[in-house]
Amino acid sequence: MNTKIALIVVILLLAGELGASLALYSALPERMPTHWNIHGQVDGWGAKSWAAFLLPGIMLFFLLMIVGGEWISPVNFKIQPFRGSYNYLMVICAALMGYLHALMLLAGLAPERDLGRWMVGGFFLFFAWLGNLLGKTRRNFWIGIRTPWTLASDAVWIATHRLGARILFGVGLAGAVLVVAGMSLVFCFCLLMAGLLVPVVYSFWLSKKLERESTSF
Repeated sequence: MNTKIALIVVILLLAGELGASLALYSALPERMPTHWNIHGQVDGWGAKSWAAFLLPGIMLFFLLMIVGGEWISPVNFKIQPFRGSYNYLMVICAALMGYLHALMLLAGLAPERDLGRWMVGGFFLFFAWLGNLLGKTRRNFWIGIRTPWTLASDAVWIATHRLGARILFGVGLAGAVLVVAGMSLVFCFCLLMAGLLVPVVYSFWLSKKLERESTSF
């Protein structure tokens, strides 16, 4: 995705979410839900004066990262080699914030509705969407499986992200299906944590393997 298209998409998403908050502001309760726990239950609240604009504000961060991510990156960690994928990933992250913001507004307007599974299920789908692109990233400080071992080696980064992309895509889809099927959200959360842990452990193992191979000659 080129930078111009990414900027347009995020600006449209941001404008839509801000417009929704402003249009619904008078109808929103003074205290809005801002956090859901592992069981899908609301356990955090905030004043609507800031809660109604919290996630659009985070979306603005992703807009700024599209514009300035290359400039602020260190010399050896530039995003230009995978600029198209980077832009796409920023758009996905902004879209996720937009989705969560929409659920926050709905939860504020209809507190009797149980939106926990919508929250978790949607998150899993976005997670799968993100995971599908991870294999196209290169070493950077902003997005990806950033462990000491992936940041230290291009070979470890590439191999870890190719594995991670397959695992996270599969976990994301499986998690969404399990949430819809009524599986315990705690179990789904554990599945997510396992999916995240495997690439981290793999990056350590591969780094040590390559070290042994380089010193054996």
